[in-house]
Amino acid sequence: MEAATRMETRKISSLVKVFADEELQAPIHGRGSSLRGEMYSFQVAYRASLLIRPLHVFAESALQAPISVRSVELVPSNLACYHDADDHVLRRTPGLYPDLLMLLNPLKGITGYPNQWRSVWVTVELPPETKPGTYDIDIVFELKKGEEVGRETFVLEVIAATLPEQTLKHTEWFHTDCIATYYKTDIFSEEHWRRIGQFIETAVKHGMNMILTPLFTPPLDTAVGGSRPAVQLVDVEMSEGTYRFRFDRLQRWIDLCDRLGMTYFEFSHLFTQWGAKHAPKIMATVDGKEEQLFGWHTDSADPEYTRFISLFLTELVRFVEENGIQQRVYFHLSDEPKLEDMDTYRAAFELIQPYLRDYPIVDALSDLEFYKSGLIRNPIPASNDMQPFLDHGVEDLWTYYCCAQYKQVSNRFFNMPSSRNRVLGMQIYKLQLAGFLHWGYNFWYAQFSEYPIDPFTVTDAGGGFPSGDAYLVYPGEDGPIESIRLEVLTEALQDLRALQLLETKIGRERVVSLLEEGLGYEITLNTYPQETEWYICKREEINQQIQIHS
Repeated sequence: MEAATRMETRKISSLVKVFADEELQAPIHGRGSSLRGEMYSFQVAYRASLLIRPLHVFAESALQAPISVRSVELVPSNLACYHDADDHVLRRTPGLYPDLLMLLNPLKGITGYPNQWRSVWVTVELPPETKPGTYDIDIVFELKKGEEVGRETFVLEVIAATLPEQTLKHTEWFHTDCIATYYKTDIFSEEHWRRIGQFIETAVKHGMNMILTPLFTPPLDTAVGGSRPAVQLVDVEMSEGTYRFRFDRLQRWIDLCDRLGMTYFEFSHLFTQWGAKHAPKIMATVDGKEEQLFGWHTDSADPEYTRFISLFLTELVRFVEENGIQQRVYFHLSDEPKLEDMDTYRAAFELIQPYLRDYPIVDALSDLEFYKSGLIRNPIPASNDMQPFLDHGVEDLWTYYCCAQYKQVSNRFFNMPSSRNRVLGMQIYKLQLAGFLHWGYNFWYAQFSEYPIDPFTVTDAGGGFPSGDAYLVYPGEDGPIESIRLEVLTEALQDLRALQLLETKIGRERVVSLLEEGLGYEITLNTYPQETEWYICKREEINQQIQIHS
């Protein structure tokens, strides 16, 4: 609609990325449906013909549910993609990309920039007890109280069915040290714990039910010989050659996660990334003085580290059993070992096996030989290396993607259409995957942890990874600031749960048939619809089938 030619507005879906330097081509998206217990998002794009500030935007509705309106802010990208990226992207150039979702300041409002399309992001959080029905949601633009310059009405149908609990195990690696570094807090000070809680709460709200738990400083994305701030939850004391372990901080971590709704704990890697060749950084109080016991200078087969890890795992397993969390813990050996690392990985496996034989070990690795050799029962292959694992019939299979998975498969870089993020839930359903892992919930360092970055201005890890790979949340003054990519990933997980609900009503075969109807091909990890509107329409079909069969 237009108001005195000063403002034009358009209702669009959550899968549209609105760029300030191009004409908006997205179709009008004026109505949708949602199950109870999920978050439904849409956008209202706006363009002013002249500079307008402040511009106040708010929601009006009879729907008894929290409705938030946030401004979609632009953030810079120097590295939008690699030189050989595929064609399923929105653009390849550096520049400003829509990503950051800022809560509106009721006093400052937002700015209507002349002749630039921008958007606000509207999220409706539907409690399980929401009354079914059809509701109007008005998004109102005002210059000042009562001086309306724009209004859009979105129609949301709340279906009388509730989204089931998530069964997928989902972890986005939680970088505790990045929180301390950015907020300039002492590690595990009360302020650090408060911030940790804020970011855990946001993770849980968005479908993350497993958390990277730093028994010792995670040996991840660290330059060989380099170091990250020490964030170990286990206190180690050594006196007269005897090791003692205290788990007070680990207990506090578990209690905090329990309180905030986190289900599973993945204990940090017991050996270094890329092949288990060294010990992780481990600090200890030795005869009253703090010093580093192990690290890059320690060979993974070092006899003293062997003695240490044997004693430690014995005590850790006892702690796990005393807390009754045996079914909630997962272990890591080394991240992304390659076939040439099999000897060191085998030695690490044989070292820990007597202590962890009853516990799942999950590692991101993409060579089937590790599984066939019996070195891991729960491999996590990259999404572009899945087929051999699927062909071999590996059970309870997970997948992951990161910066290297940028051809054909789904991912969530700034320059990719949001549909390439959204498809993940449908792919997981089709392949019946048990888990999904990603390394970057809040990695706010340059590649290899060489130095801290400002995630509001450096979005590519200092030129290390395409923008959008390293983190899903920004560190706001009052806590996490969410991104478009996080919200769309949440929608993908909700799609998965909706498909699982429909399966309980009509069976898996009919659900898969509905999902792939009219495509002419099967949905896989590298074949899927590329049209944004397909995902909006397909989810509506799923919802209507749930309603019919409820």
